[in-house]
Amino acid sequence: MRPKAMAMDVTGKGEAVDEGDSWAPVQRERSYTTGSLSDSSGLKRRNQGARAPALVTEEKEPRNKRVKPVTKTLSASSTPQQVKVTPLKKLSLSIQRSIGSRSENRLFSFSPRTRNRDGGSAKKRSNKLWSETFDSAGEELSAREIKRQEVIFELMQGERMLVEDLHLVKKNYYEPMLKLGIMTEEELNQIFGILETLPPLHQDLFDRLVRLRREDGTLDQMGPTMLDWLPCLHAYKAYCCNQVAAKALLDHKRRNSSVHNFLQLCQESAFSRKLDVWSFLDLPRSRLVKYPLLLKELLKHTVPEHPDHAALSQAISVIQGIISMINNKAGEAECEYYRKRLCYLYENQKEEDVCRSRLLMCHGELKNNKGQRLHAFLFEMILVLTRLVTNNDQLEFQVYRQPIPLPELVLEDLPDGEARVSGSIRGAFTAANERAKNFFRVSFRDRSRGQAHTLQANDSFNKQQWISCIRHAMVASREQCASPGTSQDTPCTLINLSDLSLNCHEEKMEDG
Repeated sequence: MRPKAMAMDVTGKGEAVDEGDSWAPVQRERSYTTGSLSDSSGLKRRNQGARAPALVTEEKEPRNKRVKPVTKTLSASSTPQQVKVTPLKKLSLSIQRSIGSRSENRLFSFSPRTRNRDGGSAKKRSNKLWSETFDSAGEELSAREIKRQEVIFELMQGERMLVEDLHLVKKNYYEPMLKLGIMTEEELNQIFGILETLPPLHQDLFDRLVRLRREDGTLDQMGPTMLDWLPCLHAYKAYCCNQVAAKALLDHKRRNSSVHNFLQLCQESAFSRKLDVWSFLDLPRSRLVKYPLLLKELLKHTVPEHPDHAALSQAISVIQGIISMINNKAGEAECEYYRKRLCYLYENQKEEDVCRSRLLMCHGELKNNKGQRLHAFLFEMILVLTRLVTNNDQLEFQVYRQPIPLPELVLEDLPDGEARVSGSIRGAFTAANERAKNFFRVSFRDRSRGQAHTLQANDSFNKQQWISCIRHAMVASREQCASPGTSQDTPCTLINLSDLSLNCHEEKMEDG
């Protein structure tokens, strides 16, 4: 597991496509983008000259490969009696019957997806490039201009697919769970947030760009349109700030058998493309952090003399500012969420630095040298160790020992084999040199203030990330103390460690 750093990262990871995100409240495990959610086309296309190179995405992932169709299209003269059931068709029917039989004993069921000439649920997404969609469009264009049109086309297709996915979420998750009473309307609104307000926003951009497209498929200037549309993305602040609470509630509700069965059946159904519901709920955030990459790629293929060059440069600056603002607000929302879930055994544990902290640098699971699992929170001003407990069926974090303010904290990197390990029966069967790895120690400068803690990360990489996070936070805290007038609105560089996040596992909770 990796220490979880806060807020959204413009450099982002992932696509749910799953980049794993970049931004990530708690999980921000992975940023998902709409690009790789599309099914690869299985149609065999004739050669159309040199294709443009694959475009940059948030993560270096191979583009979906097209494969040759297994069976040839039936000729128009074929009659139903002449159609043979191929081995591939037999396998498909067998899988559908298998899924159907398993669903009979469950509370919910979905019809298997069937072929549909008119589209509908069976419609596959096209994975064509711009040069393949508009056959003769690039005949008189330079290689650079073709690449530019490919980027514009990718941006437009991403908007269209995002709108489709957001409608899918409401139709196949929100509405059925509300109608069947699987969750209350209040719970669903907490999980899905303002999701239903986002499709019109992205449909608007898609429609604007379609109107700018010429008959040959080319689009000359889109910079002014982007500058006019980008301020609409401020609506994402509410959605992204809600993601931490939404993910926590969703994970909690999964323990209910009805919710678990419904979501599992959805994931096994064709409409979900085998993706979990959170992959869809994280799509808007991952789409948001992809705009700077697409606009920068577009600017790269736009000559300085082009009338769109200046507007694109300005658009990049605008979107980066919006993402930075949302990133900071989401980090503050995550910090507040966890601060409210801290519970104290003793009054003297309530340090003012916890209440004053506005950013949560990172958090995640560690073990002490007795083998006890602890959940550590590194706030901008203090380090807090906790134990996971449940109170009225709600997850809380019980503060363990005395929190350590960062100006008073001493950090020691312990070489492998130096830490003393004691305690667990399970550890008795493990060689001592194997158990005494990946430890570091945190303590008070004044030892009378509280206990020192010898902590173990799950691997050497995880350990180094914790040490790096704590050191950076200690330096930032000392600089803050030296210049108290410094604004705290400046984002901490640790926010960019969000792709090293550590998820909190509720099923391994310790009471007491």
